[in-house]
Amino acid sequence: MKKFVLLSFLSGAMYFSEAQPLKMPSPSTTQSIKQEFALTSVELSYSRPNMKGRKIFGDLVPYNAVWRTGANSATTISFADEVIIGDKKVPAGKYGLLTIPGASEWTIIITKQLDVTSPAAYKADQDVVRVKAAVAALPFSMETFTMTFDNVRSGSMDLWIGWEKTSVVLPIKMEVEAKVMAQIDDAMNKDNKPYYQSAMYYMETGKDLNKANMWFDKAIEQNPTAFWIYYNKANCLAKMGKKSEAIATSNKSIELATAAKNDDYVALNKKLQASLK
Repeated sequence: MKKFVLLSFLSGAMYFSEAQPLKMPSPSTTQSIKQEFALTSVELSYSRPNMKGRKIFGDLVPYNAVWRTGANSATTISFADEVIIGDKKVPAGKYGLLTIPGASEWTIIITKQLDVTSPAAYKADQDVVRVKAAVAALPFSMETFTMTFDNVRSGSMDLWIGWEKTSVVLPIKMEVEAKVMAQIDDAMNKDNKPYYQSAMYYMETGKDLNKANMWFDKAIEQNPTAFWIYYNKANCLAKMGKKSEAIATSNKSIELATAAKNDDYVALNKKLQASLK
């Protein structure tokens, strides 16, 4: 009998040791986002829990306590170049992203700590910057915790955080102007001058439109059949108040775009011309 029990035990132990682990759906899936931003990029990695009928803020996620801002592993955010958060410059690097939710206001924390998964692990002396964010009520209930980059512009964007019926926003900025202008100044002293890119930057940021218009002309000399350059030169002329010249330039763009069978630019030019009448 003892021999039988021993054999049974050994057989069971062998079964469990050889059993393959099951691959199961994660209750809180991970998400990594890489967002091109200004002259560089930002990466975010976090886990996404679901409501599952639970009350979230003020209950599952307590008010006035440090939260890892997700589930499972710590939430991290990486900047490939220096950014500005709040009123502080944050050097390029990888950081932890923590929050302290409140009923009407959150505190969003960028920290040097990359492994905070519980309030007890948090160390305030590792903070890089803290920002207050007002709570906005969502007009619907969001089942899955979500973070995304929104309102992405040339030198600013928002990190949007939402769950249940609550959302907050973290503005992120970058000093782009000086870097781009330095690139333009340097490139204009070289043989292959980037006239089109420089003209577009000047036009889109409201700088010297006369210089932008001159650079569009230089870009056309480099590429005489480029209908998109004519279209943007027409836009520039329109911004300068030179309507007749803008329409003439736009007509040239239509001619070239038609020859290239590019209906999109034909439509864009017609829309531009309609706005000038």
